Amino acid sequence: MTHLKCKWKHDNPDHPILLYSELDEERWETRKVEIFRNGKLGFADRDTEFGGSGLGLEPVPPLTAIAADPEFEPEAITKAEFELVWSAAVESASTK
Repeated sequence: MTHLKCKWKHDNPDHPILLYSELDEERWETRKVEIFRNGKLGFADRDTEFGGSGLGLEPVPPLTAIAADPEFEPEAITKAEFELVWSAAVESASTK
């Protein structure tokens, strides 16, 4: 598994500003967390979609390809960092 965090620089309040993804060996998302400017969280896995989030319809490109677009700042993260964000998103949904 690969884990990544990507900052998305834009002004549209309907789109997330931070995306966290867990990718399988073929770079398909298996889990995702999206964080919006107003603090709203969305997440998805193969069984669940919450807050308008869903898994990608195509494999995620390599970090170098994502970074070629100046709107995005991707970085590889650890599984532990992803798990912290995932747990917080799922916990936040269960309190609503």
